[in-house]
Amino acid sequence: MRKILTLAAVLATSVSSYATAEGKTIAVSWKTFQEERWKTDEAAIKAVVESAGNSYISTDAQGSAQKQAADINSLISQNPDVILVVAFDNDAILPSIQAISDAGIPSIAYDVQFEDPNALYITFDNVGVGRIIAQEIQNVKPEGNYAFIKGDKGDPNATFLFQGMMEVLDAGISSGKIVNVCETFTDGWKPDNAQKNMEQCLTSTDNNVDAVLSENDGMASGVVAALEAQGMAGIPVGGQDGDLAAINRVALGTQTVSVWKNAIDLGTVAAQAANAMADGASMESIDGVGKFSGGKNGVEMNSILLAPTPITQANIDVAIDAGHISKEQACAGVTAGTVAACD
Repeated sequence: MRKILTLAAVLATSVSSYATAEGKTIAVSWKTFQEERWKTDEAAIKAVVESAGNSYISTDAQGSAQKQAADINSLISQNPDVILVVAFDNDAILPSIQAISDAGIPSIAYDVQFEDPNALYITFDNVGVGRIIAQEIQNVKPEGNYAFIKGDKGDPNATFLFQGMMEVLDAGISSGKIVNVCETFTDGWKPDNAQKNMEQCLTSTDNNVDAVLSENDGMASGVVAALEAQGMAGIPVGGQDGDLAAINRVALGTQTVSVWKNAIDLGTVAAQAANAMADGASMESIDGVGKFSGGKNGVEMNSILLAPTPITQANIDVAIDAGHISKEQACAGVTAGTVAACD
């Protein structure tokens, strides 16, 4: 059974509840630091690891599956107590995960799933994120031509997100009220690639697009740039990650929703789990762990899934009050009196 943890449940699980390990080493293999959000994750992880008296080490694969494999070999040679992996390619990473297990080191699939039953999978409910994006877009534009700008084909999150979107939109598509006019994966989740994909979509449809479901905020920036170039800024655009620029676009009305997956919460929970595993705790004993088998191969894994928060113009204050973004950043360029949180 999948367990979805709410923000309240995350905060109720204090750092001290897992901070029993001391003098251990927690390693992280990052897939890339190009995206803004990973720096927030890292800061949260380091804070929890170091507050427990443990050490933090990391590598950056820079968007290369080959470099990530080499990085993990290097981390293994340093004999850490736990390795967290943000996989660039969830299939290519599997031999490296086996090498981690062979070395007797516990592993955590952080935010991006790779299907290995020996790893603990910690992420947000990405199918749920897809549902939220679709629901918010459909609330604004219940009928019309929809474009889908999906993430990297090698990342299972791209499929999970699209699955959630289709759960919401299936009835509308089946009835003909919603037409899928463009659907494309985006190499590396890169904004410039997303912009090119959106430009091609607009060309192929003669600009006949009524809404765009982008699978993250970085790509949404490229989508909005393509729309602005055609004088189409303001049509509904979805995204996720709670990027600061995206929240400002929400306030400005060029993006409809950013589903905020609070990276501080995710990093905190993962670091707490890593500290516990470093001290010998089993995955099953960690707070919030349930079973997840939603990957393409149906491999059952122990997992912790956190609940995300949609940010729209109606509740931008949630992100501001949480300290995720300042009012000045969120409301830059917003016309007075148009957004309550900005007044």
